[in-house]
Amino acid sequence: MIVFELAMILLASKIAGDISVRLGQPSVLGKLLIGIVLGPTVLGVVNDTEILKEISQIGVILLMFIAGLETDLDEFKRTGKASTFVGVAGILAPLTMGYLAGTAVGMSPLEAVFLGLLLSATSVSISVQALKELGRLQSREGATILGAAVIDDVLVILALAFVMSFTGGDVNLGMVVVKKAVFFAVALLLSWKVVPWVLKRFAPLQVTESVVSAGLIICFTFAFLADYAGVAAIIGSYIAGVAISMTPYKQKMCEKVETLSYSVFVPVFFTSIGVTASFAGIGEHLGLIAGLSILAILTKLVGGALGAKLSGFTWGSSLGIGAAMVSRGEVALIIASIGLETGLLAEDMFAAVIVVVLVTTLVTPPLMKLFFTQQKLAAERPVLRREA
Repeated sequence: MIVFELAMILLASKIAGDISVRLGQPSVLGKLLIGIVLGPTVLGVVNDTEILKEISQIGVILLMFIAGLETDLDEFKRTGKASTFVGVAGILAPLTMGYLAGTAVGMSPLEAVFLGLLLSATSVSISVQALKELGRLQSREGATILGAAVIDDVLVILALAFVMSFTGGDVNLGMVVVKKAVFFAVALLLSWKVVPWVLKRFAPLQVTESVVSAGLIICFTFAFLADYAGVAAIIGSYIAGVAISMTPYKQKMCEKVETLSYSVFVPVFFTSIGVTASFAGIGEHLGLIAGLSILAILTKLVGGALGAKLSGFTWGSSLGIGAAMVSRGEVALIIASIGLETGLLAEDMFAAVIVVVLVTTLVTPPLMKLFFTQQKLAAERPVLRREA
């Protein structure tokens, strides 16, 4: 029964998150791990149902909406160059190495390119939570990571459409590009003209939390439009959050939506990632999984870090930014499913990739904590010397 599963998820995720923090790690790591324990792999208390998936989807949409609300737009504009460098470098490295790895295990050139694209995907929903806990979401590094994620998502989807046009499927690359261009144009127009107008009209309504409801309507509408245009729904909700952050309702929206999200939906999202994990039959492919996991982690870490370094960050911050781009999340899972359906990804490779995606998701929070903590300590040392 879904209500019992929700009770178990909320109880377990809060306790696991607290334990994780006490052990010096971001709480999100504990929530991810407890999902594996609760799921079919270990205890079987919570099952991967359609209802749980829908609640989880609302959770990740709200998480990115909050990230948008807390975005410093001026800082975001200043990090445009850095975001571009990180996004592009974070695609080139895994795309190249993924292609080479694919050909090495006997894939055709087209299949190897697809594997490279799959490894190029990034989902920063996990990174956003880690940034919040580290107090870096509104920093220059945080703005760069979020901007790079948008660039990464658009470029990977466009490249995927290009590859799919060679598979014999009915994919019109020009139409794909047009749909995405139209989405961003419409989203910017709505953010500029419509969002403030809607909030002003809802504010005087004699009903409870009318402004918050208006904000959620905008959030879910933007997410739907993004998904319809072939852009990740979380990009749409993030843009909606940024749009509202430029209005006088930002503070109230943040407080109310955070309460709603972190009480129910966001914990379900984090825990459900572990619940969906399946380790059946992976014993036969441990070598492949280990190799792909190392490749997936290093290519994003190094690619993102080099892009950040070239744009002027210190090595400490650069490695932290690179670590934030490691998680492949739901974006890679969607691409993997497409590959399985079109025959570009064999069933054994699909099973291996699912585990690799989970591994990248689990290692992202501790890697970010490691590099950003070291960067903070390095920045404080000169101050301590001067005081001495």
